[in-house]
Amino acid sequence: MQLTPTTYWLEHAWLDTHVEPGVVVETGDGRITAVRTGVEAPPPGAEILRGLTLPGLANAHSHAFHRALRGTVQVGSGTFWTWREVMYATAARLTPDSYHELARAVYAEMALAGITCVGEFHYLHHAPGGGRYEDPNAMGEALIAAAGEAGIRITLLDTAYLSAGFGEPPNRQQLRFSDGDAQGWAERAGQLKEGRAHARIGAAVHSVRAVPADQLRTVAQWAQDREAPLHVHLSEQTAENDACRAAHGCTPTRLLADHGVLGPRTTAVHATHLTDEDIRLLGGSGTGVCMCPTTERDLADGIGPATTVQEAGSPLSLGSDSHAVIDLFEEARGMELNERLRTRTRGHWTAAALLRAASADGHRALGWDDAGALRTGALADFTTIALDSVRTAGPLPRLGAETAVFAASNADVRHTVVGGRQVVRDGAHALVPDVAGSLASAIDALRE
Repeated sequence: MQLTPTTYWLEHAWLDTHVEPGVVVETGDGRITAVRTGVEAPPPGAEILRGLTLPGLANAHSHAFHRALRGTVQVGSGTFWTWREVMYATAARLTPDSYHELARAVYAEMALAGITCVGEFHYLHHAPGGGRYEDPNAMGEALIAAAGEAGIRITLLDTAYLSAGFGEPPNRQQLRFSDGDAQGWAERAGQLKEGRAHARIGAAVHSVRAVPADQLRTVAQWAQDREAPLHVHLSEQTAENDACRAAHGCTPTRLLADHGVLGPRTTAVHATHLTDEDIRLLGGSGTGVCMCPTTERDLADGIGPATTVQEAGSPLSLGSDSHAVIDLFEEARGMELNERLRTRTRGHWTAAALLRAASADGHRALGWDDAGALRTGALADFTTIALDSVRTAGPLPRLGAETAVFAASNADVRHTVVGGRQVVRDGAHALVPDVAGSLASAIDALRE
């Protein structure tokens, strides 16, 4: 992604365990080629990044078109299921062109928030009524192109969504999502092009509601054959657990385990309502868990057992999901503060652990093991937050991790570098000149 070597001087940098002042990061061919500490003044010709520089943040769970719902779904009351009807109405109006415009703006908003990689949980595959576009992956290709134009990386988690519920065919709104069966999904997803510098292809099971049990293994095998990430919505709602028990006599987690879905390359999203056995199955298989606190509280889903699943062996990552807000600092803060409310005790994770969930562990969940750290050989993806804003001013720089997690917001991001290229400079996007205007225009086009 980077054409010429660039040297960056970081006023302060978080080096996984501590904040270091005066750090030089040299980049070339999209990677970090050297890291030098103890450099008190910027070398001649270096790009100067004042504030605290962190590894790029990984948004491990996104539905880009949900950004069009912000504000609208906050009117009145209801449940996840009433929210879903509004979501369906927005999905019905999207085309490859309009989805590209919206996603480009959404991914630019992510870059402004310090996010350098997104996991796009993509199930809006076909035209209204379920007919295929001339390119059956037109919608997925629109998302991949949008991420590239916004300057961030993407793992397209192409999603199998085949059923309205256990034994139920897709309803009218879901026809755009379905490939008929898992084999049809696998054949279409297999046509997505690999080998793009900014994009990787993964798989997803939408949920045990949406993929029949006898077809789960097909999706899991597709991902295993490609050594690709596999994600799945899991137990977000108690209604899903009740329906699964009625249909199969077990929890969704047990059903996934019995059909080969769990494992170290798998990430369960939400995992809100788990039994003790579910937690043992997830942790014992090394299955990751992606928490999305801002969406989980916006939809009144509940508070998932994040500390317990991590102690059982599940690495944690973070996502903004429905994009009620796009702010990975808020997601990290929300995970800790939710647990404080649940247990009435403080300090379940260190700030460093929460930053790792938002960076290195999120990247690993998306198949980018070579990102998420300021070290030689890693992808040159990093972001800088101000330490002198009204939110962050005051604490000592050595407390930068705590400041980032417990005080900063997306508004404090000053610079974002992806592949050694500065995508955000001084709070402005270098590739999408008017991100707010682009968002407003793309969302307005979807209104009836």
